[in-house]
Amino acid sequence: MSSPDPTRRAPHDQPFGPWVQTTLADGWDPEPEAPHPAVPGAAQAAAAHRARLLAALPGRAVVVPSGTAPVRANDTVFGFRPASAYTWLTGDQAEGAVLLLAPDGAAILYLPPSAGPGTLAYVTDRREGALWVGGIPSAATTAHRLDVQVKPRTELAADLRSAVDPRVLGGIDPDLGPGDPELGPAIDRLRAVKDQWEVDRLAEACAATARGFADVVAELPGLLAAGGRRGERWLEGTFWRRARLEGNDVGYSSIVAAGANGTSLHWAPVDGDLRPGQLLLADMGVETTSLYTADVTRTFSLDGTWTPVQRRVHDAVREAHLAGIAEVRAGNPFLAAHHAAQWVLADHLHRWGLITHPADDALHPDLERPGAGAHRRYTLHSTSHLLGLDVHDCARLDGAEYLATTLQPGHCLTVEPGLYFQVNDRTVPDELRGIAVRLEDDLVVTDGAPRVLSDALPVDADGLSAWMAEAQAQPRGV
Repeated sequence: MSSPDPTRRAPHDQPFGPWVQTTLADGWDPEPEAPHPAVPGAAQAAAAHRARLLAALPGRAVVVPSGTAPVRANDTVFGFRPASAYTWLTGDQAEGAVLLLAPDGAAILYLPPSAGPGTLAYVTDRREGALWVGGIPSAATTAHRLDVQVKPRTELAADLRSAVDPRVLGGIDPDLGPGDPELGPAIDRLRAVKDQWEVDRLAEACAATARGFADVVAELPGLLAAGGRRGERWLEGTFWRRARLEGNDVGYSSIVAAGANGTSLHWAPVDGDLRPGQLLLADMGVETTSLYTADVTRTFSLDGTWTPVQRRVHDAVREAHLAGIAEVRAGNPFLAAHHAAQWVLADHLHRWGLITHPADDALHPDLERPGAGAHRRYTLHSTSHLLGLDVHDCARLDGAEYLATTLQPGHCLTVEPGLYFQVNDRTVPDELRGIAVRLEDDLVVTDGAPRVLSDALPVDADGLSAWMAEAQAQPRGV
C-alpha cells in the first residue's frame, strides 16, 4: 500500500496553490489519541489463536492481510471491514494492515502510514487524511493494546524477503501476490471451533439482536396504522440503528420480508408494504464491535394474530426446529440437525398431500431413487451453517469436508428450517400460496445439551404473539 497522497482530491475540489501547500501542514496540535477497538481479552484470544495456527502449520512464516474497502461507485467506497482471519489472529481492525507471523511465534503488524497532523495529506487527502475521515489508533497504542510489534507497512517487503518460506493468505490484498491455497482452509479449520472468549462475543451479538427484534416489532402498530407503505425498509432501518448503536454494523444485509416476499429466501429489495394479517419473515443479526455476528430469524404475524393455515405452517417449522436442535450434540455429524429437521418437514408435506412419497423416501440418501428429495421444492436450503466472525463462517473449507464435520464442544452453528410456498407454484393449494416461515437460532455445542444463544426470543407462535404485545407496551429507547 502506498503512502497517503497529499494531492488526492475529487474533480470538484478546488486545487491548492503552492503558497497554501507550504503552510497547510504547519500549525496543528496533535489530535486526541484514537482508541483502539479491541475489546478486553481480544489480545489474549488472538495470541492463543496464533499459537494454534503455528501448531497446525509449523516451520513456516504466515502472512495475513486485513484488506481494503471495496469501491461502491466511482470515488466512493463501502465501509471497511477487515478480513476475518486477520482479526481472529490479531484482534486488530486496521485497513491495509498485514500480519507477519514467524515460526517462533513472533508477531509483527505492518500498518499503513498515517496522514496525521504535520503532513500535507492530513488536510488534503480525502481518503486517508485524518482531518477528513478521523484519526486512527497510533502504532504505539496498537502495539500496547495487542501486545505485538508494530512496524510501518513500508518495511514489509524487505522483511518478507528474509521471512522463512512465508505462506500468504490470498484473495485479500493483491499487493502480496498469489496466496497459498492451503492456508485459508487451515485457518478456517481452526476457526470453526470457538473458545470461550469467542462464545461470549456471540452471546453479546445475540443479546443485541434480540433487542433489535424488539425495536422492530414495537414499530408495527404505528406502521400499520399509517398504511404500511414501504414498511419493510423502515423496519430494516430500525434494526440497523440498533446494530450501529450496540455493535459495528449488521452482520449481513437484513432480510425483512412481508407476506409473499418471504418466499424469496434472500429477499433483497426490502421495499414492500405491510398489511394486517401478513406474516413477516425477519432474518437479522448484529455484528459486535469485535466483529462476531448473530444470525437469527423469526416469522410472526404483523398484527399478532394467526390464521389457521399460517399457524399450521408455523407449527410444522417449529416442530422441525426442535428436532434439529435436539441433534446438536458433540459426536454427532454436522448434518444430523439437517436430516432431523428435514424429515419432520417432509412428513408434514406428505401428510398435507404436497408430496406423494413418505418422509423416509424423501430423505433417502440414494438420490437416484424415486421421491428422493421430493420435499426440497418447498424447503430449498440447508438447515445449518457455521457461525462466528462471518455469518457463513469458515467458508474456505472444502464443501465435502465442511459437511462431514463431526461436532465437538465449541462448534457454533445455526438451526434454521423453513417452508416456502411460492405464489406461482401450481403444486400448492391456494390457501398455502405466498406463505413463508423460517425459524433460526444460534447454538453452541457443549458436552451436553446445546446452548441456545438466541433464546431470549420466543419461537412458538403463542410465545411470539405474547412477546410482541409486551415489546409494543414498553417504551423503546437506546
